[in-house]
Amino acid sequence: MAVPAASSQQGGSGTGGPRPPAYPSGVTKAVTAFIDATRFDAIPEKAIVEAKRCLIDGFGVVLAGATVHGSAIVRDHIKSSLTTPSGGGTPRAVINTATIFGPEKMSANAALAALANGASGHAMDYDDTQLSSTPDRVFGLLTHPTVPVLAASLAVGERLGVSGRTFLEAFLTGFEVECKIAEAINPDHYLRGFHSTGTMGTFGGVASAAKLLKLTPAQTAHALGIAASMSSGIRVNFGSMTKPLHAGRAAENGVTAAELASRGFTAGDDGLDGEWGFFRVFGGGADVPRIVGALGKPYSIVDPGVSFKPYPCGSLGHPTMDAMLKLVTDHDVKPDQVVRARVRAGSNILNPLRYKTAKTELEAKFCLPFMMSAIVLRRRAGIREFTDEFVASAPVQAMMTRVDTVFDREIEARGFDKMRSIVEVDLKDGRTLKQASDERYRGGPENPFSRADLHAKFTDCASLVLPADRIRRALETIESVEKLANVRELASALS
Repeated sequence: MAVPAASSQQGGSGTGGPRPPAYPSGVTKAVTAFIDATRFDAIPEKAIVEAKRCLIDGFGVVLAGATVHGSAIVRDHIKSSLTTPSGGGTPRAVINTATIFGPEKMSANAALAALANGASGHAMDYDDTQLSSTPDRVFGLLTHPTVPVLAASLAVGERLGVSGRTFLEAFLTGFEVECKIAEAINPDHYLRGFHSTGTMGTFGGVASAAKLLKLTPAQTAHALGIAASMSSGIRVNFGSMTKPLHAGRAAENGVTAAELASRGFTAGDDGLDGEWGFFRVFGGGADVPRIVGALGKPYSIVDPGVSFKPYPCGSLGHPTMDAMLKLVTDHDVKPDQVVRARVRAGSNILNPLRYKTAKTELEAKFCLPFMMSAIVLRRRAGIREFTDEFVASAPVQAMMTRVDTVFDREIEARGFDKMRSIVEVDLKDGRTLKQASDERYRGGPENPFSRADLHAKFTDCASLVLPADRIRRALETIESVEKLANVRELASALS
């Protein structure tokens, strides 16, 4: 993948001799100024509307994700820090608590609540994805923007008892910072193995928390520097419980960095810039104009926008899943008719979706043969298909052996700005059926979820922990969040 030409990349001198690389500069100052200056009344109405759509989707996946085993382990870990060292089980006094969502009533300090809710929000890999705006960035792989900033904003906002307007202001501030940093960093950052939801999400979390804590510009710069040292997450952990932990740690670290800075804790003044700053160390540089002068112009939540996931798994498989669904429904293909199936795609899809067969639901989220098998067997692949029991079932295990993935050079040559693939199915009667994926990603701005679609997804997710009447109340509260006098009302509606 080509690296964009930018002022931050290395280049030769006019005399033909080498010159020092032009390291990113001015980014920390620009981000600090944006956080300090953002006001709810100046945010475009379209951004407010889209933010509430992201909150519906985000809170839904937090509630659903709280029911999985990995999330329960995180909550158990937090519980252990809230009991006496003697192990007697007596809860310590916890002040200024924030809600942890899930099957049981639970609360903790803001940082730990952000950890738990952030990890739950990414546990099913069902949360939204940031779209790339140019072909040199990989479509759909910039970051999962909502969950880290949602978890951080709500935890700190609930602790402080801020209004719904102030909560939304902080959420959009962190969302924009996270997305613009993801757009600006050299795409080598992701290609070398960093998980951008963990790395960029940390900056979204710290920006939201800094806004709510009303840090001074100097404190905000230090908070960004602290966050730069805490930012982490690597792709080797895809298909395990640690991938969602990246989102939880991003939210937790963002809150912790801002709270430390509020107490006078210091860091480098230019944590994003220079030879030793985040952009250079983590990505090898940055396209500085994508962030300096671009923050809020326009808000990334509006343009290029966000995509909502129709399936609880790696987004790169979704158009292929839709293609298989169209094929089996259009031709009424029954599972016992399938001899073999093939997915033709480029490296942008085949490399991240790396499991040839899946043994667990976590592996299944990055396994094209499972995705295809679920569609063939059940004509759906939702939260009730992505379970260890279904993945391990005999029909699924048998069907996965009939699905091949094929690197397609022609698709590869078309670039990574869209998620392109072709599904081929060989039937027992000798026919081979083919279906290309739709380049207009379902759930993305070109083919968006309707309000009814979002409500249906939220209802399906929330039904794992809330009764129907509470689900309706929760939706109403989210959609009128800017009218709330205290964001604790939102936490109460969801818990």
